[in-house]
Amino acid sequence: MSSIQYTSQIKQDEYQQLVAVYHSVGWMGHDLNKVEQIYNNSSHYMIAKDNETVIGFARALSDGVFNAAIYDVVVHPNYQGQGIARNLVQQLLDQFESLSCIHLISTTGNEAFYNKLGFKKLTTAMAVYHKPQLEAEYTE
Repeated sequence: MSSIQYTSQIKQDEYQQLVAVYHSVGWMGHDLNKVEQIYNNSSHYMIAKDNETVIGFARALSDGVFNAAIYDVVVHPNYQGQGIARNLVQQLLDQFESLSCIHLISTTGNEAFYNKLGFKKLTTAMAVYHKPQLEAEYTE
């Protein structure tokens, strides 16, 4: 029986666990201060825990009327392949059922995963990246 629990609440002492999960997948630019800021400024998020340990999460921004954008779908490598990311994204999508469009920028190599969840490539999407390495990876 799975002990994975999902919640839309973050306790103050769990932010450091979020940082550890970011770092576990190589996202080293996410320190405690930045993680607290991004979650405090996100309109929606879901946290996956194994007992009381944070092992994954996904967050989103939404205007609550037409659009939302999902960011930072991250699961600790020890827990990947167990459907946790799918559950996190699906729970966010369920909260956005009344919206017209939910945007997401996939990390390289995860496009097929998001296709299975119903995401489709956009023909007119554009972005401005201020970091050259991200621009090189994510733009044509």
